[in-house]
Amino acid sequence: MMKKPFTYGGQAVIEGVMMRGPEDLAIAVRKPNQEIIIEKKPVNSIVKKLPFLKWPLVRGVVALFESLIIGVKALSFSANQSLDEEEEELTTKELVLTIGAALGLGVLLFVVAPAALNRLTANLVSNIYLWNLIEGTIRISIFLLYVVFISRMKDIQRVFQYHGAEHKVIHAFEAGDELTVANAQKRSALHPRCGTSFLLIVMVISIFTFSFLGKQELWLRILSKLTLMPLVAGISYEVIKYSGCHADSPLMKVIIAPGLWLQRLTTREPDDSQVEVAIKALEAVLPEEEDMV
Repeated sequence: MMKKPFTYGGQAVIEGVMMRGPEDLAIAVRKPNQEIIIEKKPVNSIVKKLPFLKWPLVRGVVALFESLIIGVKALSFSANQSLDEEEEELTTKELVLTIGAALGLGVLLFVVAPAALNRLTANLVSNIYLWNLIEGTIRISIFLLYVVFISRMKDIQRVFQYHGAEHKVIHAFEAGDELTVANAQKRSALHPRCGTSFLLIVMVISIFTFSFLGKQELWLRILSKLTLMPLVAGISYEVIKYSGCHADSPLMKVIIAPGLWLQRLTTREPDDSQVEVAIKALEAVLPEEEDMV
């Protein structure tokens, strides 16, 4: 049986890009002195030891948690590498507190706040599906406002540029182009397998999934949603994976279009130096027979 080609991907970090390959991941960061430093390490996925975790729905939850852990470590590395020599590096305690605060804010903004606000309509809307649609609309609106707000920050704008660089380089590689800055810059900064699109799909699917909960007390509804999030993430992963492999299908084009529109908020056109960093990261994880593409 022919082995399926690996789908490369990554994420933007502070002044750099992380790319994940079939066996390794690499983080390329441009230091203040303009040197590009690369950290490469093996991907020790738990699915290698427990093959059943590759099953549909389950694999999405595993991928989400592993991506979160890898992403946090990549951000920590990039943050410390992008500091000037006189600046102190982040300690483990500071990093844990920062991550904890970010996760807490995420739960507050995208779970608690929409559920609490939607309680105001509980006596006005009897149809449970319409009621969940209203809550989902509130959640998506909060998310959009949040993205617009942080996109005005100068540091975040640079991260969004590296996000665009990551997409351009992946596009160039998947098209079979030689990995040069010029070739990558010709490509789109939007990609159907982007995490931004994944988040939007999660929000849409959650509207239908949470409809089965009925109208519960606020605390129970919040707890139920947190419990069901792995299922929602698993379904969303399958949708984003399928859409990425069938992006030319007319139906898939309609499904992925909102995610691509949303990426216009989370990506920016990168400069050549940022694309160069993304290329270095991808080249570091390509098998030897592919690194001459």
